[in-house]
Amino acid sequence: MTRNPWAAGRILTLPGRGPRLLFGRMYEDPRVEERAFPAVPARVLCVASAGDTAAALARAGHDVTAIDVNPVQLAYARARVDDGAPAVAGSAELMLAAARRAAAVLPRWRGPALHEFLDLDDPRVQSHWWRTRLDGPGLRLLMGTALRPAGVLAAALAPGFRHVVPARFDTRLRTRVARVVSRHPNTDNPLLAGLLAGRTPEPRTDGPCPPGPPGTVRFVLGDVAEHLESVPAGSYDAVTLSNVLDGPGLPYRRRLRAAVDRAVRPGGTAVLRSVGEAGDAAATVRAAEERCPLWGSLYVTTVGGAR
Repeated sequence: MTRNPWAAGRILTLPGRGPRLLFGRMYEDPRVEERAFPAVPARVLCVASAGDTAAALARAGHDVTAIDVNPVQLAYARARVDDGAPAVAGSAELMLAAARRAAAVLPRWRGPALHEFLDLDDPRVQSHWWRTRLDGPGLRLLMGTALRPAGVLAAALAPGFRHVVPARFDTRLRTRVARVVSRHPNTDNPLLAGLLAGRTPEPRTDGPCPPGPPGTVRFVLGDVAEHLESVPAGSYDAVTLSNVLDGPGLPYRRRLRAAVDRAVRPGGTAVLRSVGEAGDAAATVRAAEERCPLWGSLYVTTVGGAR
């Protein structure tokens, strides 16, 4: 059995034992799935995580199965989707809050100035603002200290995730922010506002087609590869598996790819996001469609083909 470090339910070396809530929110753009997935209603598998993507896909009319190997995360997602429970901070939000506090030592990264940037709606103006006002020497020093493989982030991560931090992650992440602000209006990007200023990220679900009747969300506790191996072949029309490959090694990746090819019907769609850079140029290009700058690669493939 290939090992999945997400099963431990911990991404940080915090005191205590047992799984924790890792994600209080999801930082992925459901418009990607809405544009890529088959017409509603489709049978869709997604990672439960914080429940945002599952809820967005259900609102769009899909029949959703949300899976997570972390029981704490699964219960949280179910409570948010089924009961309307409020969002709370997980490990990811604790890290982001610490990063924002550090950046606030820079005058242009304090409240009013940063909010003025996030209220812009012209990508050309945003791009110039980012280059000339925000992406300065102070930010580069802070991000270099925190995000390089020997930096603060790697030291805080649980051992199974330390190798996930790419070399020169500080430079790569700044480049990703520049890419996002040059393509997407800030006023229409709650994901960027959530990351940079802690605003509640509530991605809209106005995809290219009108949504169908609300779909359902089923919650399943388990490893995603095991689940895909256990269901009948062709059980799903589409899958979206953000972050699943950030941690597990190559054997698990191969196993997951084979499981997706088996469980998704021929012609169905698979979406995979990763914080790592892609060896595939097409996945890097597709990442530009994302309004969240965390992702270095975005794979959108057709089972039995590619696109």
